[in-house]
Amino acid sequence: MAPTFPVSIIGVGNMGGGMARNLLARGWPVSVFDADTEKAKKMEPFGALAPADIAQTAINSVVTIVCVVDAQQTRAVLFGAGGVADSMQLGRTVMLCPTLAPQDVEQFAKELIPYGLHTIDAPMSGGPSRALDGSMSLMVACGQSVFERHRALIEALSSQVFRISEQPGDGARTKLVNNLLAGINLVGAAEAMAMAQQMGLDPRQTLGVIEASSGQSWIGSDRMRRALAGDFEPRAHMSLLTKDTRLAVQAAQAAGFEGPLGTAARDVFAQACSAGLDGLDDGALLSWVQNHPRYKGGAKT
Repeated sequence: MAPTFPVSIIGVGNMGGGMARNLLARGWPVSVFDADTEKAKKMEPFGALAPADIAQTAINSVVTIVCVVDAQQTRAVLFGAGGVADSMQLGRTVMLCPTLAPQDVEQFAKELIPYGLHTIDAPMSGGPSRALDGSMSLMVACGQSVFERHRALIEALSSQVFRISEQPGDGARTKLVNNLLAGINLVGAAEAMAMAQQMGLDPRQTLGVIEASSGQSWIGSDRMRRALAGDFEPRAHMSLLTKDTRLAVQAAQAAGFEGPLGTAARDVFAQACSAGLDGLDDGALLSWVQNHPRYKGGAKT
């Protein structure tokens, strides 16, 4: 059995909670914190410690995994009063798992250096069930010595570890490329299902054909199956792909690239969120396309 050491996870929502339970089941000592105290307390029956604040959660951890939503929350967790940077011991490591802009990851890594802390840029993909069983993907960018020191933890979290580079920020870039394509695929799947319905086809049968044919995509199948069943309970909030497609387009523009579909997908998610779907599962995009007056009978000229 691989050696274990104390780990903390800040943010135990859908993904962070799955990661915590996975590690606990494998015998890792895990402390958790979440701004929603009920989420943290739900981890206690699985063996987690749930201290009252971030400082107590991180103080004895060899690695603190940050699993919050965005850069603003990440900064508060790392450098706010009683945050991770002030609490961890010299030589310990912070693992950044949210989808962030590359320049934010680079800045956080730079700012952690004076505290004597290392950074692992490790955005994740795969959804809560794969976080729970350890089969999610991690896109890892960090120094080689840091990677080797924490290889056992990384491989406990993910059976799909992609070693991107030694430069924090490159993991974020890779994740944004992936999530832009995920967003484009999901918009395309919602359009195709709405089109099938408008043509009088059985959408479930049509989706079955797509899943066995060239139009198949994992996110399309996963989200459209739920949407067609009227299940919009959020496994991945609409607001997340809204943020991710926006960040991806910004990163592309910073690199001097502008493709034909990214901005369109970004705008669709932004409009769906503005219409009040931000708290629903992103599969609810189907209902937004179905009911939008521009698409429901064709664009009017």
